[in-house]
Amino acid sequence: QVRLVESGGGLVQAGDSLRLSCAPVGRAFGLDSVAWFRQAPGKERKFVAGIDWSSGNAFYDDFVKGRFTISREGTKNAVYLQMNNLKIEDTAVYYCAAKGSYPRAWDLPHEYDYWGQGTQVTVSS
Repeated sequence: QVRLVESGGGLVQAGDSLRLSCAPVGRAFGLDSVAWFRQAPGKERKFVAGIDWSSGNAFYDDFVKGRFTISREGTKNAVYLQMNNLKIEDTAVYYCAAKGSYPRAWDLPHEYDYWGQGTQVTVSS
């Protein structure tokens, strides 16, 4: 059974930066699509960014475009989410998700086969 492990969350102030990491346990990322979702209290899980592991092509939700960057590092078998200029509205639990093929739509949670346990990001004023 494949697990995804996220790390890097925390409490920061508005305008600060954080970098989240996601790595699989049990296998390596290969022909995978890897995405970050987030879920704020009382709200639905929402797509943040995704990356095609083989090509490196990245996709973003409009709200984070220009502030967040998703990337991959093959030597460490990890996917990162660099979050700059964080806003209070970015407060949420951030989840890493992966699929062993190209998704029909990057922003649909049910497209993904594997999920991490989530990491809390809290942005204060």
